[in-house]
Amino acid sequence: MPDLAIFYEWLMFAVRWLHVITAIAWIGSSFYFIALDLGLRKTPSLPPLAHGEEWQVHGGGFYHINKYLVAPEFLPEHLTWFKWESYWTWMSGAMLLALIYYVGADLYLVDRNVLDIPSWTAILLSVGSIVLGWVLYDTLCKSPIGQSTTGLMLVLFAILVAASWGYTQLFTGRAAMLHMGAFTATIMAANVAMIIIPNQKIVVADLKAGKVPDAKYGRIAKQRSLHNNYLTLPVIFFMLSSHYPLAFATQWNWIIASLIFLVGVVIRHYFNTRHARKGNPHWTWAVAVIIFIMIAWLSSAPKMGQDGAELLASASGERFMATEHFASASLAVQTRCAMCHTAEPVWPGVYQPPKNVILDNDVAIANHARDVVMQAGYAHAMPPGNVTEMTAEERALLVEWFREGSGS
Repeated sequence: MPDLAIFYEWLMFAVRWLHVITAIAWIGSSFYFIALDLGLRKTPSLPPLAHGEEWQVHGGGFYHINKYLVAPEFLPEHLTWFKWESYWTWMSGAMLLALIYYVGADLYLVDRNVLDIPSWTAILLSVGSIVLGWVLYDTLCKSPIGQSTTGLMLVLFAILVAASWGYTQLFTGRAAMLHMGAFTATIMAANVAMIIIPNQKIVVADLKAGKVPDAKYGRIAKQRSLHNNYLTLPVIFFMLSSHYPLAFATQWNWIIASLIFLVGVVIRHYFNTRHARKGNPHWTWAVAVIIFIMIAWLSSAPKMGQDGAELLASASGERFMATEHFASASLAVQTRCAMCHTAEPVWPGVYQPPKNVILDNDVAIANHARDVVMQAGYAHAMPPGNVTEMTAEERALLVEWFREGSGS
C-alpha cells in the first residue's frame, strides 16, 4: 500500500493545480475587463444611459459591447457574475498555505535562527497579519485618503514595505516572500467578495425594485477593481518566488519584495495607458528594467543561512536525527547530494544550492527529511540524471529512514 506521504504529496499537487487554474481564470478576466473598460468609446449611436461601447473580433466572430455605469433600463433574466474565479483562487491558495506552511511550519514557516517561536505561534502570526492587511487597506480606502488615488497608493506602498520587512523578522525567507503574496492576494479577493460583488448586487436589487441606483457603488467597485489590476503582477511574482533563492534567501529580500511592487505598477501602467488610447509610455519599460537590475544586484548580497546554516534542528528534524538509520541516511545524502546542496557548490555549472536547500550537515539533512525522501527516495528526480550514481539501496534506505522518523 502506498505511503500516506505519497497521498499527501499528490493532495498538495492537486490543490496547487487548482490554484493555478483558477488564478489564470481570475487574472485573465481581470485584465480583459480593465482593458475593455479603458478602451470604451462614446459614439452618437449609444443606447440610452450607456457610457461607452467597443467592437471586438475574436474566434471568427464580432462582439458589440455596451457599458452602463449604473444599469440599463431593464436587465435580462440571466447575468454572468465574475466572482468564483477570485473566490477559488483565494480558497485554493489558503489551502496550499495550510498544507505546506502550516502543516510543515517547523521547517517552512519557522526559522529558529531568525525567531525561535513555536509553530502554533507562527501560524497565529501568519493568519493575523493577513487579516490585518485587509483591515488596514479597507480602512484606508474608506477614509479621506481613499479619495486621493496618489495618496492612497503611497500609503499602501508604505504598508507593503513595512509588511515585507516584518515578515522577514518572523519567518523563513521563503515564507516571508510567500506571505507577501498571501497578504496582497487576500486584499484582492476581499475586494471582490466584500466590496465589488455586494455593490453590484445593491445596484441590481435597486433596479429590480424600480429605484434609481446610486452611481457611487459603481465608482467604488471600479476603484477596487483597478487596485486589483495593479497588484496582480507582484502577486504572480510572489507565487513563483519559492523556486528562486535569489529572490527570497538574501539579506535584502524585503527590499526586493518592495521593489517588485514598483515593477508591477509601471508595467500595468504601460498597458493601461495603451488600452485607454492615451499613448505609448515606453519609459515605463526602462524604469522596470532599471528596477529589475537593482533587484538582481541586491540578490548578490550574502545568502541567508549560509554562515553556519541550519544550526538549530526543527522539532521534526530532532525526531529524524534520533532514528536508527539516520547516520547511514546522512552519509548517503552527503555523498550523493552535498556537492550541489552546499553553501558553495562544487559541481560545474551550479553556483548556488538549488532552492537554497543545504544538505552538507546532519541538522540540515534532518530538517529537510521530507524533501530528501520525496526527491531521492520515492521519486528519482534527484540527483538529476543520477549523475552521482545514487544506488537503489541508498534510495530504499532513505525511505526506511523517513518512515522511522515519521512513524509511518
